[in-house]
Amino acid sequence: MEEQEKSLNFIEQIVEKDLAEGVNDGRIQTRFPPEPNGYLHIGHVKAICMDFGIAEKYNGVCNLRFDDTNPAKEDTEYVETIERDIAWLGFKWGQIYYASDYFQQLYDLAIQFIKAGKAYVDEQTAEQIAEQKGTPTEPGVASPYRDRPIEENLRLFEAMQRGEIEEGKMVLRAKIDMGNPNMHFRDPIMYRIITSHPHHRTGRKWNVYPMYDFAHGQSDYFEGVTHSICTLEFEVHRPLYDYFLDQITGENFCGLSPYGPNYRPKQREFNRLNITYTVMSKRKMLQLVKEGLVAGWDDPRMPTVCGLRRRGYTAQAIRTFMDKIGYTKVEGMIDQGLLEHTIREDLKETAPRVCAIFDPVKLVITNYEGEGETIIAENIDGHEELGTREMKFGKELWIERGDFLEEADNKFYRLSPGGREVRLKASYIIQATGCEKDADGNITTVYATYDPNSKSGTEGGNRKTKATINWVECNSALDAEVRLYDRLFAVENPSAEEGDFRDLLNPDSLKVVTAKVEGSLAKAKMQDHFQFLKQGYFVVDDDSTPEHLVFNRTCSLKDNYLK
Repeated sequence: MEEQEKSLNFIEQIVEKDLAEGVNDGRIQTRFPPEPNGYLHIGHVKAICMDFGIAEKYNGVCNLRFDDTNPAKEDTEYVETIERDIAWLGFKWGQIYYASDYFQQLYDLAIQFIKAGKAYVDEQTAEQIAEQKGTPTEPGVASPYRDRPIEENLRLFEAMQRGEIEEGKMVLRAKIDMGNPNMHFRDPIMYRIITSHPHHRTGRKWNVYPMYDFAHGQSDYFEGVTHSICTLEFEVHRPLYDYFLDQITGENFCGLSPYGPNYRPKQREFNRLNITYTVMSKRKMLQLVKEGLVAGWDDPRMPTVCGLRRRGYTAQAIRTFMDKIGYTKVEGMIDQGLLEHTIREDLKETAPRVCAIFDPVKLVITNYEGEGETIIAENIDGHEELGTREMKFGKELWIERGDFLEEADNKFYRLSPGGREVRLKASYIIQATGCEKDADGNITTVYATYDPNSKSGTEGGNRKTKATINWVECNSALDAEVRLYDRLFAVENPSAEEGDFRDLLNPDSLKVVTAKVEGSLAKAKMQDHFQFLKQGYFVVDDDSTPEHLVFNRTCSLKDNYLK
């Protein structure tokens, strides 16, 4: 039992305590409540794994609820991509809800707040309201409209909803305490007017929209959420969350919940995910997209779920990463190397190995006769159960330019004239005899001889060499566009740096080469993963076609994180 307790994160400990005490009749219901104003990023995935994971572990249900209370920023496009990303991660929601499902109920609640003398219409500007809020050490100043008669507040609020008041001219504020040390209690805004944009679901039906602090807890209450789990920035909002629930479960607002008189949602918070060499701000991501600094929300350098998927990250690797970093109450920065290590560990056991030559130079085997042959190579060395592939072999091959030196010392073990033996991957042993150059002195062709009795897998193929090099046969090789992605930013924590974050972008975050790849890759499909031998892990990009292969580098072979 003690070992089990140690394995539980603190949220799970809270849930188990509630279950043991019969809180909310032993029901477990969570929700994931994204605002549909952008694409999900890996920071959201941490919340997704928590919300859905708690429900799965304790036989509960997790619903998906879109916090669509700001039509100026929200769109159906984002709703669709959020659903797709969650499904790709392998999670299933119980029901789909929208905050807009409750617009009428929330509006009716706001009317009740006004009638109870707990809300008023304020005509001050946003700047005036902010100035009068005070500071954490100094109390705020009451609005001159704070003591308006109830009937006048009702009339004005209804006029706001009818569209008779211009956007930005009035708001509805809760009447709480302008001297409260928690500034969220200093008469927070409950409703604002938005007439400039239709809502993606309700169109022009509503002209007033609830603020997050008023809509969120009440939506939890309407749905029967038991554990409202969110990130630490909402911890200071929790007393206000509880305050609104206190009001609607009081004498003036009773009879709203079908979950019994003792039902009560509970908000709890965990640390956000911050990763080095990237940003987690939707606003900053949107700037990158709109200004063309990345190729879109699904640019493989972006920390969005669709960007990670396009880069070749698997859902399992991302979920494993979340398990590794865990959940605490302490904010911190996670090394991006751990994320790369996780996908590398995932792919090294599953991604077939193939040869891809990034900087090709032609190799001619002068003593090779015949029209060529087929080499059978294992997809993953030492894993016969994962199958084999066929490689065409012939007189002319492509090899990496860096695998040949015309003049080399004893520390260079690859091709060089002088009798050194080198094995071609999965095939024959060769010796370089010379090279040919163009007018500028660049090597255009390397010449070599081969030992026909040294073929891998044969009796004579056991002879050891100090180096093995990769190759592809010239006639069967395919040209492929290979996109070498690196970290998006050149500094570890761009959000902490002064100045414009866009000036911190890594100028080498994308390099494109044309590689010669094995002919077997002609059948590669979108999202197929491969290890390009000695190069890294790669995935077939969405832009790829049979006529124009495109691969994205997921990560390098070298794992610096463990060091």
